[in-house]
Amino acid sequence: MLTLVSSLLGFLTAGVPKALQFYQDKDDKKHELEVMRMQLERDLELQKSGVMVEKEIAEIELDRSITDAQIRESEGLYKFSSSLTDGASKWVVNLRASVQPCITYGLFGLLVLVEVFGMWYAYKIGVDFDTAITRLWEDHSPLWATIVAFWFGGRQFNTKRK
Repeated sequence: MLTLVSSLLGFLTAGVPKALQFYQDKDDKKHELEVMRMQLERDLELQKSGVMVEKEIAEIELDRSITDAQIRESEGLYKFSSSLTDGASKWVVNLRASVQPCITYGLFGLLVLVEVFGMWYAYKIGVDFDTAITRLWEDHSPLWATIVAFWFGGRQFNTKRK
């Protein structure tokens, strides 16, 4: 008889934590709904007073002024750059225009040379391919990322994601 009573009590008390959790969860959700209702009321009051609209207008004007400043900066840089070639010979203009691409080609060639030599050396001393390529790329990827960002990134990285 004692075994039956203890089994019954064990079975019934196993559900007590679940019941307590159910009531706690119910109270938590009730509190969350109350907080959400209060936040909604506050937002509606702010919208009625025009604060939200003014804030959005200010953000739009700020974005517009930043974009205008970036455009003026780019125009100024292009104007300055083109003024440097006034009165210069064609050879100097071409040399000046080739400096950045030549540096990029040189850095890319150096990167390829170091990668190929590094892979050859890793193969020679018995390092497996996965370890070697991971190690080589981790060391040189910031350089390559800088070059790619210079030529292809520019303004795209300055824009704000919404």
